Amino acid sequence: MTHLLRRGKGAPVEEAFDATLTELPLLPRERIWGFWQHSWVNMGLAVATWAFLQGAAVAYYVGVVQAIASIVIGYGISVLLVALAPCLPSVKYGIEQFVGLRSVFGENGARLVMVTVSTVLAAAWSAVLAIMFGHGLVTVANQLLGVELSETGTAASLLALVAIIVSCLILARGPVSVEAVCRVIAPMLMVILVGIVVIVFTNNTWSELAALEPLGGVSDDGHLSFLIAIELNIAGGFAWWPNIGNLARLSRTSRAGYWPNWMGIFGASVIAAIVGALAALSLQVEEPTQWFIPLAGAGIGVVALVIVCLANVTAILSQGYASMVALKGGGGRVFRMAAWPWLIAVILGPAAILVFFPAAVYDNYGRFLSWGAIVLAPLCAVQLVDYFILRGRRLHVRDLFLPYGESRYGYWRGVNVAAFVAIAAGAATYSLLLNPVSYEPSALFRYTTASIPAFLVAGLAHYLLTRLVVQPLGMGGYDRQPDLVTPKLR
Repeated sequence: MTHLLRRGKGAPVEEAFDATLTELPLLPRERIWGFWQHSWVNMGLAVATWAFLQGAAVAYYVGVVQAIASIVIGYGISVLLVALAPCLPSVKYGIEQFVGLRSVFGENGARLVMVTVSTVLAAAWSAVLAIMFGHGLVTVANQLLGVELSETGTAASLLALVAIIVSCLILARGPVSVEAVCRVIAPMLMVILVGIVVIVFTNNTWSELAALEPLGGVSDDGHLSFLIAIELNIAGGFAWWPNIGNLARLSRTSRAGYWPNWMGIFGASVIAAIVGALAALSLQVEEPTQWFIPLAGAGIGVVALVIVCLANVTAILSQGYASMVALKGGGGRVFRMAAWPWLIAVILGPAAILVFFPAAVYDNYGRFLSWGAIVLAPLCAVQLVDYFILRGRRLHVRDLFLPYGESRYGYWRGVNVAAFVAIAAGAATYSLLLNPVSYEPSALFRYTTASIPAFLVAGLAHYLLTRLVVQPLGMGGYDRQPDLVTPKLR
């Protein structure tokens, strides 16, 4: 392979660093993160104000006890699945996660998935984070300067644009700068989380918190409200799928690629979301940036709010890096030849536009999660079934980079129709159970949620279609053993 010829045994460090910005498989010596470095990045990604917003969204439907239960259950299910796929294939072979998807969808099919999922969702999430950054700094300005700026006004949008620009500048320096920023911000965020919990329980007893009504009022159907809360958290966990494979790819071992997802994406997200639910219910305020000053006072509250705003930048950095590598690796010749700054503009450019429409982005958080889960839950299922069950955790790396006419993963002119049919079946299942536009659940939803059935239907459909159609036609290389052995990572 070209990278084996290009990166010899004596390759300088700078060349190894550049390797992290390409689609080529990373050699073990080119991995830059151990367990704790990857954990800090995941914590910095997870503990942003979107985690607080997640807790507030849950608090709209349920009280404290059910909020905590739904967050732990929902994230526990989805993080388990996304930590398996795409993280383990990416760290085992050092491949960019959307390059790995060529084994599932074919070269052209994987490109379609990459452009749709990575770029669209990255832009939308970056806009959400940047808007919350703007909201937070407007609150700080109002407190310190005695002004009355609107959180949905021009000032907030301009500050959100600043967050996007700063993220672009840091991303231009590559993944080392991403890890360095997260290593500084993540510990401060954990201190803030602990501080909020202490303040909430200092001012309220557990009995008082447990008696608080949901922000949306007490529902006539408490069981349905609890299932909606669980669904919100399952969808929130699946929302990490486009980002974490490319982050795990930089880990030195499989353990360092898998377990930090439980430290950061599960542990930190669950804690932050629970803290968000406690704060929202105790203050009866849904907007996270409005919590800190009432809870901690003007001085400490402003400092905490500034740190949390900076955490939004770390989250933009982490997901932005993952999306940039995906675009360079799977976007075709135009993106492969593009300079790194141009790729950053492609991902964060749309976010810079969306920040000037804060209400449309920010006030539809639940629906946004639903539109993500309707695709990501089936997508995760198809990848998991394909890699772990149909292929026995084996990929032929060389074929991932060959043109579809020469690759065992060529399928139908570079598109695995069966995999897309499976995703469509899962998406249809989701829509029948929970309308992604109106967010109205069906009668069956109260027993099943929407993401779990969508995941199961898509996985089963992909398995059956592969066994009954794809394999008999000799496509996909399912019956052929890899002839390239990859060294085992510890």
